[in-house]
Amino acid sequence: MNFFQALVLGVVQGLTEFLPVSSSAHLSIFGKLMGFDVSGDGAPGYTAFTAIIQIGTEVAVILYFFKDIVRILGAWFSTFVTAVKGGPKAQTRKKIGEDAALGWLIILGTLPIVVFGVILKKPIETIFRPLWLTAAMLIVFGVIIYLADRVGKMDYTLDDLKSKSSVLFGLAQCLALVPGVSRSGATISAGRLLGFNRETAAKYSFYLAIPSVLGAAIFELKDAFGDAASFGFPGWPATIVATVVSFIVGYIVIAAFMKAISKISFKGFAIYRVILGIVMLVLIFTGAI
Repeated sequence: MNFFQALVLGVVQGLTEFLPVSSSAHLSIFGKLMGFDVSGDGAPGYTAFTAIIQIGTEVAVILYFFKDIVRILGAWFSTFVTAVKGGPKAQTRKKIGEDAALGWLIILGTLPIVVFGVILKKPIETIFRPLWLTAAMLIVFGVIIYLADRVGKMDYTLDDLKSKSSVLFGLAQCLALVPGVSRSGATISAGRLLGFNRETAAKYSFYLAIPSVLGAAIFELKDAFGDAASFGFPGWPATIVATVVSFIVGYIVIAAFMKAISKISFKGFAIYRVILGIVMLVLIFTGAI
């Protein structure tokens, strides 16, 4: 992989990670068009590469939500500290309680993908990688995203998030282990079906992505350091370039997406997914790719 190819894949990752269009599908498509093995014996290397460059987009999430994350972490850690006499006022203590609870709910919502990610590691790298399956998931979840946003109510915010909802969000996130589903698409759709407004569903989706995506990247780094000189595929220099580019592009996209999400529906994303999936299937079955 040369630096231009790494640059392209970094841009693709940054553009698609936070939108409900599936970054994994787009990385598979562009990887295939560039001549890389994304579904055969070389897929584990490509899977490691795509997992690691997601660090860039997750750093973008951390930076964008930095104040929220610091507040939630601080409140969560405070649950392990014995309250001292003459502590915070009731209003402040109530706020700390809400943030600490959200921290626990993020952990609870992350557990399903940790379990399924470990159990399904081999299928993720092999069985789930055929492009026809990616194309099919683009179409199927394009329809699901449209219907979820259309029928879902706007009744709930983060203050209404409970343990049951967190687990359902987490189970929806597990669906993104199959390329073409979309992590944000699956979790946001789950949130909309549960009655959460778009901004809340998106924000909690991004909160869940931080530990799960960073955890996956660290898991892949463990194996990558075994061959640090070349990284097997595609090489450390190209990987670093793609990661930095994904961070820059990703931050711009998430800022724009969060500003617009309360004003737009997901209809456009759904139509795009269905069209892309159909085009992919045509290209696959005609032997073009």
